[in-house]
This record gives sequence, structure tokens and C-alpha cells, in this order.
Amino acid sequence: MEGGATGKKVVVVGGGVAGAFLAKSMQFVADVTLIDPKEYFEIPWASLRSMVEPSFSERTLIKHTDYFTNGRVVTSPAINITEKEVLTAEGRSVLYDYLVIATGHVDSTPQSRKDRIAQYEQDNQKIKASNSVLIIGGGPTGVELAGEIAVDYPEKKITVVHKGSRLLEFIGQKASDKTMDWLTSRKVEVLLNQTINLDSVSESEKIYTTSTGENISADCHFICVGKPIGSSWLQESILKDCLNKKGSLMVDENLRVRGKKNIFAIGDITDVPEIKQGFLAQKHASVVVKNLKLLIKGAKESKLSKYKPASAMAIVSLGRKEGVAQLPFMTMIGCIPGIIKSKDLFVGKTRKQLGLDPGTA
Repeated sequence: MEGGATGKKVVVVGGGVAGAFLAKSMQFVADVTLIDPKEYFEIPWASLRSMVEPSFSERTLIKHTDYFTNGRVVTSPAINITEKEVLTAEGRSVLYDYLVIATGHVDSTPQSRKDRIAQYEQDNQKIKASNSVLIIGGGPTGVELAGEIAVDYPEKKITVVHKGSRLLEFIGQKASDKTMDWLTSRKVEVLLNQTINLDSVSESEKIYTTSTGENISADCHFICVGKPIGSSWLQESILKDCLNKKGSLMVDENLRVRGKKNIFAIGDITDVPEIKQGFLAQKHASVVVKNLKLLIKGAKESKLSKYKPASAMAIVSLGRKEGVAQLPFMTMIGCIPGIIKSKDLFVGKTRKQLGLDPGTA
């Protein structure tokens, strides 16, 4: 490996959106090591399309070594950190001058790209073989999955059970209402203010009982609820006092972990007060790239870039051609948000940003 010109060691823990973009951007500036439990980066906002079209995942699952060509990849979970090193589950110790933590949310996906593609094929077979599908969770993941199945398999009976009083609670009421209208117009049944106790589920009987006692008959189910923050590995580390009650890492305006001069945190693991979204994780990465370059050059602290939390803005795709968008000044549903996001789910654009051919795997 050709080390960066400076020889400074930068270790990135987590190969999701934030970590992948940072590692790629820093690979010719410093001696970079990327630590991730998986051998690949996955474009997360495209994962639900892969469940209805498994071949789509060929473009959305990218081996770390395809975009990160001038550094080391350690395929193992990180389990602890000290003031100088990151320790991995396989027993490795990786020294750092600068550390960037980007472990996002916990996701138990397979280690190999091949196994992840196989997982999507299994999900697709499950959907194809079912006349009725239950989706548990009415946030962006549940809504997008319902939209994908409703458009590709309009003959299937889809039920969404959501514990909240409205869909897509992370954005405004108007977007929630428009989404509800879109789903019901496609015969998707939405049950609000209800939960399902998954411990009591008997898939063989194919009957699911909600918290209000309602019985739902479904051939299969998908769980689309929030995942825990990926910070449990830090709870006994030198950063244990930098975690807030929710498990997020507290950061300053430069995205450095509070009280630490050479440790940054980016993406979903941070306590930055904004919606946790992929494109914002990329913005975090770009700010920290600037700051790492400045620090490596020996610039003054006062020169460091500051990150300003973003206002609520989101596009949720509804199948292949439509979507719902909450923008700073308006909310819209239909083909325009669909043209922006739903056709390709920004996959070509993201591949291009990683220096890859946008159209082929």
C-alpha cells in the first residue's frame, strides 16, 4: 500500500455512507485503515428495491476495495478503543493518529457481498410466494417497502401496522397524510396506534395479533422498525462518558467527539440535532475530511470547518415512479419526487461519487 504523503494514520470505524465516503476522500492524504464487519459498502436507501428486484443489488453492494484502493480494509467488528489504538473482534490492534467513528446503527447483515445478494433473493422469493404481506413499522423503511411491493405486486394484500399516530412521523403531517392517501388508494391497509408482539407470533399459523386484539392474516412479515445506535462497543471505552442517554456520541461544531482533539464522529451515531439521513452523513464526512486535512497540515484550531445541522427535508419513494417530498417550503407527492429519487434511488449518482461506473456492478 502506498501510504498517504504525510504518513499520519487515520482509522475509520464503520463502512456505511459516512465512513465509506471519508475513507475514499482521505486515502491519498494519509495512511488510512477502514474497519468494518462487512467486506462491502451498501447504498442503504436502495435496499428495499433490491427486495422486489434482487438484481438491483448488484449495483448497490460495492466491495470496499473497489472504491478504497489505497488503504487497508480490516473486515472485523471494532470492540474497543484506547487513546492510541482500535481493537477488533479478531484480535487485531490498529494504531491511529486520528480516529473517525462512523458505526451508525446496528445492522446484522452478512459479511460477504455474495451472501447479501442471496439474502435479497430469499426476501424476493418470500414476497413472490405470499398472497399477503405484513409490514411492521410505518416509518420511511416500512412505507418504502409497502410502496415497492404495492407497485411491483399489485395483486398482493399488504398490511402496515405502525405504533405511531401517523406514518412518517419524522417529517410533517402533510407528508404523512399524502402518503396515507397514496397507500390506501393502492389498497394497502394501514393500522395506526398498534403494535405486534413478535414473541407471540406463530408463522406457521400465519396469524398476527395486534396490541388492540385485532387479528391479521399474512403469509409473511417484514420488520421495519428503528435499529439501535451502533455504540454499545464504546460503553466500556475511553469514550464512555461522551455518550448521551440515547447512546449517541456527543460532538462539537467541528464534529469532534466532545473533549477529544483527534477523535471525530460522523453519521447516525452523532447527537447532531437533525434527521438521520444518508446525504447528511455524506455532508458530515466532507466537513471532517476538510478538518483532517487541516490538522494534518498543522493548521490552527480556529481554521477548522464547522457543521451546521440541516433543516428537515426528505424524499420518500413510493414504488418506481412516485414519491413524497418534504422540502423547506412545500410538501408534494407524485411524479416529480419520483423523477428525483424513485427511478434509480440515487444509485448511479452515489456510484459516480465513489469513482465507479454509475451503470454497472
